[in-house]
Amino acid sequence: MIPQDLDLIHMISSASPMVKFVLLLLLFFSIATWSIIVIKYRYIRQAFQQSSVFIDFFWKSRDLSDAFKKAKNLDGSPIARVFRIGYVELKKLSQAAGPEFGESSDPDAGQGQVTMQFAGTSNVKRALRRAITTETTRMTQLVPFLATAGNTTPFIGLFGTVWGIMGSFHGIGLRGSASLAVVAPGISEALVATAAGLAVAIPAVIGFNYFTQKIRTIESELESFAADFLNIVERDILRIERRRG
Repeated sequence: MIPQDLDLIHMISSASPMVKFVLLLLLFFSIATWSIIVIKYRYIRQAFQQSSVFIDFFWKSRDLSDAFKKAKNLDGSPIARVFRIGYVELKKLSQAAGPEFGESSDPDAGQGQVTMQFAGTSNVKRALRRAITTETTRMTQLVPFLATAGNTTPFIGLFGTVWGIMGSFHGIGLRGSASLAVVAPGISEALVATAAGLAVAIPAVIGFNYFTQKIRTIESELESFAADFLNIVERDILRIERRRG
C-alpha cells in the first residue's frame, strides 16, 4: 500500500505554489498538444484519402470539367483545391483566347491567340504556385506549437523540480534533520514536475515529426500534380498550334 505522503494526488496538493503553477502550465501544454494532435491527424488522414480519390478520378476522366466537378465535392483534398484554382485560371485564359483555346478562322488572329495562350500559361503556373503555398501554410498551422511544447516543457518541468528541491532543502535546514522520511516526500513532490514535463514533451515531439513527414509528402504530391497539370495544358496548346500550322 502506498503511504499517503507518497500518493500522487497528495504530493500535488501539498506541493509549493510555484510547483503547482508549473504543473498547471504543463497541463495547459498537454491539453493543447493532444488537441492539436487529434485535429491534425484527422485533417492529414482526410487529405490523403480524398487526394487519392481525386487523383484516380483525374487520370481516368476525359474532360477537365468533369474533374472540376469532382474536385468541388472533395473539399478536404489539398490537391483538389489546387486543381480548382488552376482550372479557374485556365478557364479565364480560354475565354480570353476564344473557344477551343482560341481557334479562329483567321490564321493571323489564331497565331496571335496561340501566342497569348503560351503567355497565359505563366498565369496558370503562378496561380498553382500561390495555391500550393496556401495549402502548405494551411497544413502546417498549429504544428510548430508541437515543436515548441516538445522543446520547452522538459525545462519547465525541470524548473519546477529545482524549485521544489530548493524548498525541500530549506525545510530540512529548518527542521535540522536529513532522514529519508523527511527528505523523500519533498523530493518526490519536486520530481513530479519533471515527469509531467516529459509526459507532455514525448507525444509533442512524436506528433511534430509525424506531421512534418506527412506534410512533406503531400507537398511533394502537390508539386508533382501541378507539373502534370501544366504539361497537359501546354500539350493541348501545342496540339492546337500544329493543327493550325
